[in-house]
Amino acid sequence: MSYYFLLDIAIILLSTKLLGLFTRRIAMPQVVGALLAGLILGPAGFNLLHETDFLVQVSEVGVIILMFSAGLETDISELKKTGTASFLVAVLGVVVPLIGGFLAAAIFNTGTNAMLQNVFIGVILTATSVSITVETLKELGKLSSRSGNIILGAALIDDVLGIIALTVVMGMAQGDVNIWLVMFKIVAFFVLSGVIGYFFHKQFDNWMRKSKIDRRRFSIIAFAFCLIYSFIAEEVFGVADITGAFVAGLMIAKTVRCTYVTHRIDTLGYLFFTPVFFASIGLKAVIPEMNGDIILFSVLIVLIAILSKIIGCGLGAKLCKLPNISALRIGVGMICRGEVALIIATKGVSAGLMKEEFFTPIIIMVIITTIITPILLKIVYKDRGHEIVYAEDPLAERLQNRDHCEV
Repeated sequence: MSYYFLLDIAIILLSTKLLGLFTRRIAMPQVVGALLAGLILGPAGFNLLHETDFLVQVSEVGVIILMFSAGLETDISELKKTGTASFLVAVLGVVVPLIGGFLAAAIFNTGTNAMLQNVFIGVILTATSVSITVETLKELGKLSSRSGNIILGAALIDDVLGIIALTVVMGMAQGDVNIWLVMFKIVAFFVLSGVIGYFFHKQFDNWMRKSKIDRRRFSIIAFAFCLIYSFIAEEVFGVADITGAFVAGLMIAKTVRCTYVTHRIDTLGYLFFTPVFFASIGLKAVIPEMNGDIILFSVLIVLIAILSKIIGCGLGAKLCKLPNISALRIGVGMICRGEVALIIATKGVSAGLMKEEFFTPIIIMVIITTIITPILLKIVYKDRGHEIVYAEDPLAERLQNRDHCEV
């Protein structure tokens, strides 16, 4: 048995923290430093660390913790208020990138099965990896702002629309995917979650109020519930595990011990799991040799990936009469593609829906959108006006109210 995984973890924890402190010193979110750590140490940099099955599994738990924490911090009543805006943002945030990706691919790909392959490139661009945005908004104290709630709601809907789009394209290519069954399972998941959430929230809250057991047990039970619900979402209903984690967090949010549980979950993620997750994104990056056409396609796909989300999601926000600054913040918050786009692209290559030479531009797009999103969020949130903020600094508010919530 090799014990090098211990050294890998130590290097990841130290490098993500040091580079995180460095990026904070230059007025950038610390998550940028964590992402850079993976890039610098991985195959795209000094090639000191490589992605392993262990790191992949740990990073998956890391993103689940991140989204569970986001759910715990979300006020579901405020999330409901942004329902219409979230829906429009998600729909236009899928349609515009889909069209943009298709047109970009059509310029460079005109061969056999080009139509379906070009549509698949558009499907890749519809994906939104909200985990980076969540961490950045938490760091900026804006996760519970109006735009933060819209981004979270839109990301959930975006995930569902992305699954449907991917299923339709894969079904057209393979002919053996039951699209209606997939859609039924997605609807069933959210309906069931609504029913379970209504009763579970009340029962869990009452139990925590009346129980005499050590309050530390509540954190263990809550986290176990998160993992179980994430598993059910992915394996039973075909919905992303991070969506299940977020929904599990919503079920426990606003309960009597929620502040204590959230603080413990944040500590668990901060110490180990989330740094590994952010570094693992950089470790995925491998930049092979490219010819002129691939370089041009890479530049075009990056520009479309950024602008299509800003335009599409921003237009959805404007249709709901949100201020320009809020529309811009929402559009920027939806830019990041992250591991979601890589997973879809990998499925496409294996199914023959995407040429292997197009995989490199997708990797480049993922790297750039992942790094640029927290930087742009920092810039667009400098203006504190024109937006309702429900909790200016969620972490500070939790710590201030900790004694009150734990009574």
